Amino acid sequence: MHEFISLDGVIDAPVWTFEFGFDPRMGETLAAVTSGCQGILLGRTTYQMFEPAWSRRTVEDDPGAPFFNDTMKYVVSGTLTDADVTWQNSTVLGAYDPGQIRALKDEVGDLYVSGSATLVRGLVADGLADELHLFMYPVTRGGGPRPFPDRVEGRFDLATVEQYANGVVHVLAVPKG
Repeated sequence: MHEFISLDGVIDAPVWTFEFGFDPRMGETLAAVTSGCQGILLGRTTYQMFEPAWSRRTVEDDPGAPFFNDTMKYVVSGTLTDADVTWQNSTVLGAYDPGQIRALKDEVGDLYVSGSATLVRGLVADGLADELHLFMYPVTRGGGPRPFPDRVEGRFDLATVEQYANGVVHVLAVPKG
């Protein structure tokens, strides 16, 4: 799971990250994260934000474009149908079901998750989060969606912490045990 997150835990549409720029080392880290993933798991809102943004990008626009466009995308949504998803290699799984996601992980392999606060809450609560890659920006937002609100508990070990030249800190947390 990958999140751009503020100091106060907000992960809404990351336009607030633009002022910090994108350190090339962040791109290297994200490339390493996605390189081992065989699928992308997204919630409805994030899918609807990503589809128009990523579906038209090429490798010349962004080196991450082939991953996002060529990799199979699984959308967790109780309201969308396959007819609603127009981005290539996308399918709707239906409403959140931890058993279905466990089976998908067993069948497909490692899944990449970005944004998708509601989905992330469920994955953490159900012990389905293997790695949390938090790119923490030195800013507070005051309000907005948070992946870990009250009553979503998880225990993690800090595997790595790295600061980039733009002030962003990458925290890799893995489940305890």
